[in-house]
Amino acid sequence: MLIRMRKQTLAVLVIIGAFPTCILVYLALTTDEIPKYDGQAGQILESRLAQRLKEADQENKVLRKQLSKTRNKLMGLQMSIAVQNGTTYNGNKTLIKCLNAELEIPKCEVIHIAIVCAGHSATRSVVTLIKSVLFYRKNPLHFHFISDHIAELILTRLFETWNVPEVNFSFYSTDKVQEDVVWISNKHYSGVFGLMKLTLPKTLPQNLTKVIVLDTDVTFATDIAELWKIFSILKGKKAIGLVENQSDWYLGKLWKNHRPWRALGRGFNTGVILLDLQKLRDMGWMELWNKIAQEELQTMLYTSLADQDIFNTVLKLHPYLLYQLPCQWNVQLSDNTRSEQCYSEISDLKIIHWNSPKKLKVKIKHLEFFHNLYLTFLEYDANLLRRELFGCDNTQENPIEQQLSALNEDDECYDFRRERILVHRTHLYYLDYDYQPTEWDVTLVAQLSMDRLQMLETICRHWEGPISLALHMSDAEAQQFLRYAQESEVLMQRKNIGYHVVYRDGQYYPVNYLRNVALKQVNTPYVFLSDVDFLPMHGLYEYLKKALPLMDMENSKKALIVPAFETQRYRIDFPKSKAELLTQLDMGDLFTFRFHVWPKGHAQTNYAKWRISTQPYKVEWNHDFEPYIVVGKDIPKFDQRFVGFGWNKVSHIMELDVLGYEYYVLPNAFMIHMPHAPSFDIAKFRSSSNYRRCLKLLKAEFKRDLSLKHGLKALKYLSND
Repeated sequence: MLIRMRKQTLAVLVIIGAFPTCILVYLALTTDEIPKYDGQAGQILESRLAQRLKEADQENKVLRKQLSKTRNKLMGLQMSIAVQNGTTYNGNKTLIKCLNAELEIPKCEVIHIAIVCAGHSATRSVVTLIKSVLFYRKNPLHFHFISDHIAELILTRLFETWNVPEVNFSFYSTDKVQEDVVWISNKHYSGVFGLMKLTLPKTLPQNLTKVIVLDTDVTFATDIAELWKIFSILKGKKAIGLVENQSDWYLGKLWKNHRPWRALGRGFNTGVILLDLQKLRDMGWMELWNKIAQEELQTMLYTSLADQDIFNTVLKLHPYLLYQLPCQWNVQLSDNTRSEQCYSEISDLKIIHWNSPKKLKVKIKHLEFFHNLYLTFLEYDANLLRRELFGCDNTQENPIEQQLSALNEDDECYDFRRERILVHRTHLYYLDYDYQPTEWDVTLVAQLSMDRLQMLETICRHWEGPISLALHMSDAEAQQFLRYAQESEVLMQRKNIGYHVVYRDGQYYPVNYLRNVALKQVNTPYVFLSDVDFLPMHGLYEYLKKALPLMDMENSKKALIVPAFETQRYRIDFPKSKAELLTQLDMGDLFTFRFHVWPKGHAQTNYAKWRISTQPYKVEWNHDFEPYIVVGKDIPKFDQRFVGFGWNKVSHIMELDVLGYEYYVLPNAFMIHMPHAPSFDIAKFRSSSNYRRCLKLLKAEFKRDLSLKHGLKALKYLSND
């Protein structure tokens, strides 16, 4: 405010700050500083005032930051004393705003975390959350997932292959939880899953007394142990720790006739919750919230914010349950957020929460800062988080580490042997998948790396049936793939493609490991074992579904060969029929596959006979034969000792032969290999004599292992050494 003081001084009083502390800045301009003439005096005075105000604002920012640090230290000491004396300060907002830096939890105490995670996309979000937790954590963790079938499948495989020390996980089926909340009408985009946190005191094990509950769209910027130790100051009946809502939603001011559920003040956000499960069980939590929700729904009719509405109304009626957490434990980045009032006052963020349906596309101030914080973990190499927690008594021995330590590092083929043992972190069904197979259905199985990504759309145009793909990528590349797929109309229209991301680890391309991952997820009775740089003929999917029942595949061991051809041109007029293919073959536009560098790989197909055949014909196995086949899905795995280039398919065809499979060539089917730059592994094979020596040694070892596994039937392969 501007006032005249004794006609000698113009004073400006600037009040900066918010409860509980205000900073008062006094600015004064003496009359000596004011020009004695009237012309531009007002403008000059205004300019000087503006400059002084700007300087004062900068000074106050520094003061406010210093005050915040001092206040936090003081409050930490006060809370430490409070814990020792068995008292709390829940009515004091000043004390609630700080964390107790003095308290410590035992180094090896297990921190329990509960997360509702359902559906394909939620598993992607939860991985980023888990990365951020693992990055800072110093304690053992136990994750409790309320999950549907697909999320449980994905996360089980992810945790098993991630193999992070001192991390355990449990699953609780949403099918069992659903019956407790399905009666509630809910308009939130999370659907029935958004209500399931209400059931945690009932759903989680009865011997579990406390848990941190997190939404999948939060990201940590600190050690979760700091949040866990707040449980030690939840005294008396305090059983639910929440951060105040950082929008005006529960004030009912967002739009005309907006009528939210009842809440204490601004209400509280349930993206981050401390739950004292035992206290809630003792007080009959399930009956309490059920009764309140039923009464409220008579007038409200439905929830708009799912469990958050019900939590807030319960706390409105039973405020003694609430412990208000400091705002930095849930900085809410949503439409109409006022979170800036929180993070502008503190020097360290704890958790950011993308609680808008728009997620990262929400329009907020300082979006770039928060976006970069999120991207740090989104693209972070999660293999680096496999850190031991030294000092904790971990009696479980890692079998993979045992096998690796048993290897001789002086062996010139050590790197190859190590690759066979490695277990690659795997995220199944990275995108939505929904397909129910038919009786004679067949899935195209392939693998690829980032440099073959451009082939996907073309393959989809050639093959309308189900596809199972294993993608070898880094964490950052997986995000590039996600953006590529989401921007592709061709890929987004398909829900019958299972994309399984196998994260890079090791020196070589684990081709057979990838094939096994893709093969295991097939849900059709038959598979077409292909490679991603091949285009199947148009209509091959329907052709195979008609051919399979005619070949008596159910009652015999048969593998159907799809003849392979190649072109050296990047653009071709793809043949629409066998007749057109033969014409292009005669004109030199197409060739039999690898005829000029590896003729024996496909010589047994007998292309001369195929040209004139109208019926399937049988061919005999021969050494180095590696056709592309259609076969029942219950076949042996590919041998994972073969990585990179060389013998990865030959070894598999050899094992099928020893098992008694017969090979039949399909007369009206074909596939064409499209040209591409040589892979890095082919370059290593050609340039490294050690690579070639090791591959020769691996071949011999495979044949010996085959004879040990299958006895006399496999001796013929040894005779070829």
